[in-house]
Amino acid sequence: MERNNLYPIFLKTKNLKVLIVGGGYVAEEKLTFLLKSSPDANVTMVSSMFREGTIAIADTGNVNRITDNYKIDYLKGHHIVIATTDCPEINVDIYNDCRAQDKLVNVADNPPYCDFYMGGIVTKGNVKVAISTNGKSPTTAKRLRQFFEDVIPENIDDLVKNLNVYRKTIKGDFEQKVEKLNEFTKGLVEKI
Repeated sequence: MERNNLYPIFLKTKNLKVLIVGGGYVAEEKLTFLLKSSPDANVTMVSSMFREGTIAIADTGNVNRITDNYKIDYLKGHHIVIATTDCPEINVDIYNDCRAQDKLVNVADNPPYCDFYMGGIVTKGNVKVAISTNGKSPTTAKRLRQFFEDVIPENIDDLVKNLNVYRKTIKGDFEQKVEKLNEFTKGLVEKI
């Protein structure tokens, strides 16, 4: 049986530099996804052209647009790279350049050339749920995201904040604190 072996992490993109190569529909989709989840992300976009919609979205965030063709020099200083050009050969070149420089890279719609996938995300205050289909079905991730947006209560953030306050009042060692929090929150799943 096949399984998803990806390791999920939540990145502080405010502390990282993201490069998106491309300025078309796919770049716009990736930028929208990134800024929706991380509005304080530091992004640079490089493309010979930018769609008007892409420019409008870029203008809502901390996005530097460079009108130029991809050059390996643009990788310098970036931690994460997303290749969205409409030229597969250039995207593979970007992938290879990133691998040579130990940078995380995602070549849009080409799973063998991805170190990571941009899955579905649900955010409600401090609660964030990420959904991955292992790059097999972005549409399924989208539908699951819609499901969880409906199922997770709007007041979940209040619960998280209250539990954080409660957590600070618990006495004992780490194991005792975890045991008390587990006991306190075991009914959470039943209530959702």
